[in-house]
Amino acid sequence: MEDMTLVKAAACIGAAVVIGLGAFGPSIAQGLIGMKSCENIGKYPESAGQIRTTMMIAMGIVESVAIYALLIAAALVVIAMR
Repeated sequence: MEDMTLVKAAACIGAAVVIGLGAFGPSIAQGLIGMKSCENIGKYPESAGQIRTTMMIAMGIVESVAIYALLIAAALVVIAMR
C-alpha cells in the first residue's frame, strides 16, 4: 500500500513539473512574438494587418504547446487518483 502512495505522489509531482515547464516555454515565446511584431509594426505600419495576422497564427501554434502540457498534467493527476 505504501508503494502505491509513493506512485501517486510521484505522479502529482510530475504533473506539477510538466505544467510548470510547459507554461514557461510558451510564455517566453509569446513575449518574443509580441515584441517582434510590435517592432515590425512600428517599422512598417503599412503592413500592420499582415503582421498582426501572422502574429495571431504564431501565438495559436505556441499556445498549443501549453495546452498539450496541461493535458499531460491532467492525465497524470487522473492516473494518480485511481
